[in-house]
Amino acid sequence: MGKVTYSPGIQYVKGSLSKPKKVDGHSHGDYLIGTHREAATTNPNCTRIYIRKADTYQRSTPVTVREQLARTRFLNVQAAVKARAKNLSTLTDDQAAFEEQKNTAGGKKTWKSYLWKVCGDEYDAQHGA
Repeated sequence: MGKVTYSPGIQYVKGSLSKPKKVDGHSHGDYLIGTHREAATTNPNCTRIYIRKADTYQRSTPVTVREQLARTRFLNVQAAVKARAKNLSTLTDDQAAFEEQKNTAGGKKTWKSYLWKVCGDEYDAQHGA
């Protein structure tokens, strides 16, 4: 493993430094990815660089039925959460129910996570999941 040192003024880099370029249907170059560890540690070397092949992020298998169902559920629940958060007719009741369950064991601590649970449970009840 090598140590990474950047130019003066640059402490660290997080993310892609270089991506492959697609020309005439195939890729030129590789990914160059910089990382920075933020967790507490005694090791002073917290930056690393990785090189990944251009086809690293290509899916090797087709999407399964289970994955497609999960994607469909996510999209539907996401839309329901967005609509419910703006629905003034149920907002007061939802806020009261959220406050009531917030400090219980297993209760959702944020408003958005509560809405995701409620809308997710409704979706699952409607679709027999």
